Amino acid sequence: MSEKRLVWDLPLRLFHWLLVLSIAASWYTAENSEEYLSIGRGYTYIESHLWLGYWALGLIAFRLVWGVIGPKHARFASFVPGPKRLIAYTRTFFKRDSQPAAGHNPMGALVVLLMLLMVGAQAVTGLFLIDNTEVWAAPFHPSVEAATASKLMSFHHFNFDTLFWVICLHVLAILFYRVFKRQRLVGAMVTGRKPAEIVAQHEVIRSSQLWKALIVGLVCAGGVYLLLQQAPPPVVSDEY
Repeated sequence: MSEKRLVWDLPLRLFHWLLVLSIAASWYTAENSEEYLSIGRGYTYIESHLWLGYWALGLIAFRLVWGVIGPKHARFASFVPGPKRLIAYTRTFFKRDSQPAAGHNPMGALVVLLMLLMVGAQAVTGLFLIDNTEVWAAPFHPSVEAATASKLMSFHHFNFDTLFWVICLHVLAILFYRVFKRQRLVGAMVTGRKPAEIVAQHEVIRSSQLWKALIVGLVCAGGVYLLLQQAPPPVVSDEY
């Protein structure tokens, strides 16, 4: 068995899979928004959807910070491609024996940035919305006019529909790399390791920097909490 070398730190891998679960759960709770989920007391799925949005906002905040101070391959500076590098990579895309990247390849890097932008936009716009029954309002809904909230809702739906197709494209790309280029991308995102023939010694990360990740995670969670504390008071209706 060939030697495997660490390239993906544990916090990055946890972020990846937690975001996958978060997106799936957000879709499910949105589709069943008017139903109830019994956990001790009756919770509507839309309540869970709102909490998942806060969770996603914290995850994106963590990834943005981790992209600046995390280990080598987590940093944006190490994988965001310039035009020359991107064009050079596209020329080898359909070559079966092209050299795999130690971290993100240039095209994969663009997808990472696109998904972070789209999920971030989804979480932020969700802070200003209200559900179809107009019962459950997000924290910052009272701060915007009805017309603005309507436009944000339209964007929220359009953005998620687009995100769905981006995710499908991402999955197809993984299958393409596995079948055509014989590169196992999913396994590396589980174990964090790639074969030594792909990862040069200078590309190896020495640790997952767990203490730093814990501090960043707590700071991001605190930031989301403080943000929600700034929300205006809910509008009290006189109707019964």
